[in-house]
Amino acid sequence: MKKTIYALCMAAALFSVNAFAQESASTNIIGKEYPKVNPDRTVMFRVDAPTAKSVAVDLGGRHQMTRNAAGQWEVTTPAQTPGFHYYGLIIDGVKVSDPNSQQFFGGGVMQSGIEIPEVAVDYYLDKDVPHGEVRMQRYWSELTKSWRVCYVYVPPCYDTNLSERYPVLYLLHGAGEDETGWSTQGKMYNIMDNLIDEGSAVPMIVVMDHGVANIPDIKLASMFDFTAYEKVVIEELIPMIDSKYRTLADRENRGICGLSLGGFQSWTIAMNNRDKFSWLGGFSGSGKGPGTTPDLYDASLNKDFHLMFISTGTKESPQMYATVKNFHDILVNAGVKHVFFQSAGTDHEWLTWRRSLYKFAPMLFKK
Repeated sequence: MKKTIYALCMAAALFSVNAFAQESASTNIIGKEYPKVNPDRTVMFRVDAPTAKSVAVDLGGRHQMTRNAAGQWEVTTPAQTPGFHYYGLIIDGVKVSDPNSQQFFGGGVMQSGIEIPEVAVDYYLDKDVPHGEVRMQRYWSELTKSWRVCYVYVPPCYDTNLSERYPVLYLLHGAGEDETGWSTQGKMYNIMDNLIDEGSAVPMIVVMDHGVANIPDIKLASMFDFTAYEKVVIEELIPMIDSKYRTLADRENRGICGLSLGGFQSWTIAMNNRDKFSWLGGFSGSGKGPGTTPDLYDASLNKDFHLMFISTGTKESPQMYATVKNFHDILVNAGVKHVFFQSAGTDHEWLTWRRSLYKFAPMLFKK
């Protein structure tokens, strides 16, 4: 009854916020009123920059601001696509973060971000359900001669069912991001909590590692050369996780997936280590990187993997969309069973990847 009442209240709240009310963005620093998201998904910005000569907002294009009667700079943007978007201010020609917004690591820098709500969509929002935890896990890497950090999601039952062991999903970020991306921009923990609570997903551990590794004696040919990072994953990360967490430490209970560059990493690592993984996915990135050819894939993969999953946003750049779609065609022609998901109306962005995880996670570890 409690959850039924909560669901009704949440639906009403979502309808109200998205249909009628202007709201301060959920990504604002606590206590900051602007930016505000309007019912039509336009966004109103207001910034204090008393000595500036020119101020603009860079969000889905550049939007020039003007001074209001109080001397503040303000502008209302055109309607924005739902989901999470990076943005910045351009003050006298210099791009800076908005002091009203939280900052997020993306594109290789810390920058402002804004959440544009979706109408009647709550799978990645906080709900009144049992919550798991995301834990920061440091580990020494003998290969890189450095301390590394990964983030580990444990399901809600982890600290109460102490005799239970869990399957593990290794979830990788994209280029210009880091191990925090899936938890902050991606809302991974809410997606998993909600799916587990409703019985759609198996309780699992999710490991989000930093997807870059520098090994002194390995010279990488390009950003698509994953030799060093693959060694860290196979020789150090997986053994560390299996020793510190209550995992089901076999290939039947281990999956790997990533977004964009992390998708290429996931497919490369899994294809090279079929004795370690039997569940595989790639969001806006899949196959073994540029130059993927049909002869790399054949129907024998159907015996090696319980699930192969690829996805893309329908509004991604023509090159990115074609990369994933062409790989889907390669698999179809080779007789390789897989799931191909297209996120309607989204670009190379977090909403594409949230939707992909929401589709992917319920398929995992079910035979």
